[in-house]
Amino acid sequence: MTLAELFGDLVGPGAPMELTVYDGSRAGTPGAGIRLDVRSPYALSHLVRAPGSLGPARAYVSGHLDVSGDMYTALATMQRLLGDATAADKLRIVATVARDPLLRGAVSRRVPPPPQEASFSRVPAWLRHSKRRDARAISHHYDVSNTFYEWVLGPSMAYTCACYPHEDATLEEAQFNKHDLVARKLDLRPGMRLLDVGCGWGGMVMHAAKEYGVKALGVTLSKQQAEWAQKAIADRGLSELAEVRHLDYREVTETGFDAISSIGLTEHIGKKNLTAYFSFLYGKLREGGRMLNHTITRPDNLAPAMKPGGFINRYVFPDGELEGPGHIQSRMNDVGFEIRHQENLREHYARTLEGWCRNLDEHWDEAVAEVGEGTARVWRLYMAGSRLGFELNWIQLHQMLGVKPHDNGDSRMPLRPTWIS
Repeated sequence: MTLAELFGDLVGPGAPMELTVYDGSRAGTPGAGIRLDVRSPYALSHLVRAPGSLGPARAYVSGHLDVSGDMYTALATMQRLLGDATAADKLRIVATVARDPLLRGAVSRRVPPPPQEASFSRVPAWLRHSKRRDARAISHHYDVSNTFYEWVLGPSMAYTCACYPHEDATLEEAQFNKHDLVARKLDLRPGMRLLDVGCGWGGMVMHAAKEYGVKALGVTLSKQQAEWAQKAIADRGLSELAEVRHLDYREVTETGFDAISSIGLTEHIGKKNLTAYFSFLYGKLREGGRMLNHTITRPDNLAPAMKPGGFINRYVFPDGELEGPGHIQSRMNDVGFEIRHQENLREHYARTLEGWCRNLDEHWDEAVAEVGEGTARVWRLYMAGSRLGFELNWIQLHQMLGVKPHDNGDSRMPLRPTWIS
């Protein structure tokens, strides 16, 4: 049995996709909107030798496996057709490879992973999240190319989950609405001081300054982000109120902030460091100040917080760790924050990723010229896969609002949320 025949047997007749193999064999529905092309026997080496999704990802990023058509549709279709593959099915694949001398030779050869794979990510947990290592991990993902991010993210340059106010809202409207939702939850008012940790390209900092008259400080470990943000702040005439520094949040010396926003940073902190992280932020707030934590989460705490050998950890977010919302809230509570509101925006993140995927597809040739085909492939795969993950409830996005009460217990919170219209 050839690989094409085995694929056809696994997905069944009439599958809405096509497979072509370098030996000329085909399976599936000819002319389908989704086509997988196995361009080299080395694709099989990646598939067989690497566990889980890492093998197919390596094959795709290296170009030994190609996907024609919409990547999200391809992944969703594969999940539907092969998501219930059994151990016996995997053994049949191995047996098919073993019977073919050419395939045996390819699989027996260890093909090096693509250069986009982070080489520093595989270390014991106790070595992770030093200031130096965190800087390397952030640089690996964020110091790609500001021009590339402009194409993918759009004018907002917001690389976090948007919040869609209505079904027909654009990505830009939803990102504005997200920043405004955070501002309203924090009850920002003119003259207040805001600290935005992990500020990215300064979207929240500039929104707070422009829309609310707040003096806002943002910090990021990405040098390219900080440079872009400072230029944008100057170009928009916000330099009197807004500032972004290339700085580890742990090195912020100012204190007494009226509000703190953490939008998309907690994922990079590490489980064992959450208490210290929230304690640091608590200490930076004045009494009665609010902290909004916006972070990717997982539905439960049953599985490990991080898969060191997985595609996301090796290619996208080295050392990234996801926790369940209950665990994160407990750490916030333990350091003194009173939790006043929490909501899950996972459907909004799926829609946000849909917009980013569309932007990348529209700028594909330019993106490849800017960052290289391998890096562009990493992004195409990771964003489409993440969209699917949010839709299937494999991952979630939570906003958690905490307040630092006064010594007498006064939280200065309204009787009912003022940010919900």
